[in-house]
Amino acid sequence: MKAFLSALIVAACLATVASYVLGTQQRTAAQAFATSGARVGDPGHNLTGLN
Repeated sequence: MKAFLSALIVAACLATVASYVLGTQQRTAAQAFATSGARVGDPGHNLTGLN
């Protein structure tokens, strides 16, 4: 039973850390595809904006 509870606690901790890391790494499409070959315009004029 101790091993099961330990596994649950470790899984919850890993999920929390992964959620935080992935949340800080996200970028909008306008930021991610900001090269000259991408056809992403100003975020205020299309659906890739911050909202």
